[in-house]
Amino acid sequence: MRILVAITGASGLEYGRRLVEVLKHDSSVKLSVIVSEGAREVAKAEGTELPKADYAENDFSCPYASGSNPPDALIVIPCSLKSLGEIANGVGDNLINRAAEVVLKERKKLVLVVRDTPYSLITIKNMERITLAGGVILPACPGFYGKPKKVDDLIDFIVARVLDQIGVKHKLSKRWGNENIS
Repeated sequence: MRILVAITGASGLEYGRRLVEVLKHDSSVKLSVIVSEGAREVAKAEGTELPKADYAENDFSCPYASGSNPPDALIVIPCSLKSLGEIANGVGDNLINRAAEVVLKERKKLVLVVRDTPYSLITIKNMERITLAGGVILPACPGFYGKPKKVDDLIDFIVARVLDQIGVKHKLSKRWGNENIS
């Protein structure tokens, strides 16, 4: 499975960092990463070490910029409201937005992990547009039924839901009604 992970300039960069860490250790995955300039700025504020990017935000020579070579899945994690709005409205001015358009038009999997609150009507309408186009809006809202002991458990809960969406098996979090790890 060819997976593209895009990390944008929303708070919650640890979600993206952790997803990349997990996918790097999965031999069934060919992973590529894009890190936006906004993410680099937020990383300074959050003290997060970002993963190495395989493609620059404006590198349209990336294979995933073309419908002839789409990834199987694109996860934007965290997804800034700016990126959400641009993707929802077809603004293909950078590789992240263009790859999202490619994934949607080729009917591949798009997962946007929005990490912001509260939502304005504009944000909700943008989420609706993505959903109607075939994408998945997966807000970074961890569950607590697994009795998390540390922040990493909450991060893993969201990463586990992302992996579920793209069909990658994992053992990151407990499932509802099951005492065993997933």
